[in-house]
Amino acid sequence: MIKIDKDSDALLIVDLQNDFCPGGALGVPEGDSIIPVINALIPYFSKIYATQDWHPGNHISFVPQGGIWPPHCVADTPGAELHPGLQAGRAIRIRKGTDPKKEAYSGFQGTNLVEMLRNTGVKRLIVSGLATDYCVKATAIDAVNAGFHVVVLSDTVRGVNVNSDDSLKAFDDMRRAGVEIAESGISFEIS
Repeated sequence: MIKIDKDSDALLIVDLQNDFCPGGALGVPEGDSIIPVINALIPYFSKIYATQDWHPGNHISFVPQGGIWPPHCVADTPGAELHPGLQAGRAIRIRKGTDPKKEAYSGFQGTNLVEMLRNTGVKRLIVSGLATDYCVKATAIDAVNAGFHVVVLSDTVRGVNVNSDDSLKAFDDMRRAGVEIAESGISFEIS
C-alpha cells in the first residue's frame, strides 16, 4: 500500500500524447492501455503534472534533420496533445523539447519543473507515462538527481522496446539511480 500525502506527493504523467499512442507518429505498443490505470490514480492527488514533447517542425531528433525519430509531437498539432482519454484537465502542463537544436527526453531538461515542484512543497513524485525506456527513465532519474523521492509504477508505463528487453534494462537503470519501482496492483490510500 502506498499512502499518498496530498501536500508533498505529486503525480507526474510523462508524455501521454496522441503521437506516442497506437496510431500516432511514434506509437508505443499498448501505450493507451495505461490510461484507465492512470485515470484511477488521478483522484488521489491534489498536485498533477503532465509533460509533453512540444517540438518545432525542424527538431534535431527528427529523421529529416539527421535524428533517429520520425517527426512527432510537433507543437500545436493534434499529435502533441495529451490523449483525449486521459482525465488530466487539471494537470499543470510542462512542455519540453522546444529548442530545435536540443534533445529533451527528461521533463526536467530546459523546463522549470524542479522549481515548480519545490515551490509547491513536493517531496515525492509518482511517475507514469510513456515511454519507459526513454522519457520515463530520463525524467525519473533526473528527479532523483534533483533530490526528490521517485516511485515509478510499473503498470502505468509502457516502453518503445526497440530491443525486446529495453524496458527491463530501463527499470534496472532506474533502480540503480535510486528510483523505487512499485509493482502493479498496488493500492493507494490518502493520508
